[in-house]
Amino acid sequence: PVQAGIINDEITRLKGLHDKKVYAVVEETCASAAYYIAAAADNIYVDKASLVGSIGVLMDGFGFTGLMEKLGIERRLMTAGDNKGLLDPFSPQDESQRQFMQNLLAEIHTQFIDVVKRGRGDRLKETPETFSGLVWNGQQAVALGLADGLGNLDYVAREIVKAEELVDYTRRENVGLRLAKRFGASVGEGMFLAARAAGVQLR
Repeated sequence: PVQAGIINDEITRLKGLHDKKVYAVVEETCASAAYYIAAAADNIYVDKASLVGSIGVLMDGFGFTGLMEKLGIERRLMTAGDNKGLLDPFSPQDESQRQFMQNLLAEIHTQFIDVVKRGRGDRLKETPETFSGLVWNGQQAVALGLADGLGNLDYVAREIVKAEELVDYTRRENVGLRLAKRFGASVGEGMFLAARAAGVQLR
């Protein structure tokens, strides 16, 4: 949520600073943090089969206390601070700590919801499931007001932005660097095999 929030804030700031419209175009998936970011756009376009939504927050982990007991393993945890061992997977779950984390996640969820409501405004057709973490296909997302219409990148550029040409700003690795890496890996592998054949150990 932190990185998504930073990007959302920056898109919002730059839109205001330069008085520019921003369009988000979804291909495969725009869920969770991706939707958090897209909510800053003026309009969101999706494919009918795109997956959109997942407006929720999760924190997962494991608990090994039962397994440790079966194996006869004793956990020795020393902390300075009553809650420093918060969510330690090798200690029994403390109910007060669990509730603390649940409240923390609920607050972050509320932040996410506020961002979506601010971004979508009156277009959002809120239901009890809107902010439950579910995802919808593109057609459903448009009907729910999570997106504005169906369209791919070329369609939005041509019909909405009226762009004469597309500029792809995707960062790509330099061809020379890519070849050097590949060549370097081949040389390294060849040296390793030759050394192994000669009985030399590489350390």
